[in-house]
Amino acid sequence: MNPDIQDIQDKTLIGIHLKMNLIENKTRQLWQSFSPRIPEIQNKASTDKYSLQMYPQGYFKQYNPQSDFIKWAAVEVSQTSHVPPGMKVLTLQGGMYAVFHYQGTSADRSIFQFIYSEWIPNSKYDLDNRPHFEVLGENYKNNDAASREDIYIPIIPKSI
Repeated sequence: MNPDIQDIQDKTLIGIHLKMNLIENKTRQLWQSFSPRIPEIQNKASTDKYSLQMYPQGYFKQYNPQSDFIKWAAVEVSQTSHVPPGMKVLTLQGGMYAVFHYQGTSADRSIFQFIYSEWIPNSKYDLDNRPHFEVLGENYKNNDAASREDIYIPIIPKSI
């Protein structure tokens, strides 16, 4: 599976976030808290939802499933004149991303194993220290084999 390489512009998101790790995964709790509140968000740029991970520097070099990261559930907005109580604004820094068009259940993590253990090491790119995210569009269906999402991995050209 080869990704599309895209340069994206900065995006403004509104959502909520939790600190978690892969052992104590709180993704379900995060989305159960956020999804019912999406109608409170004004000036949405689309109906897409963003599942975004902010990993600390070196997270993938010294991989440990107990290492913490920040996960966001969010939507993109065109302006931030009204931020619902308990939600935050996040500016997603643009740049170069490898975009994998994935179809399958969100419980199947093999796509991420492929990306980090096969594609990145064999590509002409290194991971960049910017957020990783998935765009959950109209064809996303949680834990459904027919579900589709776009996985965005921040990259930079490998230094020679």
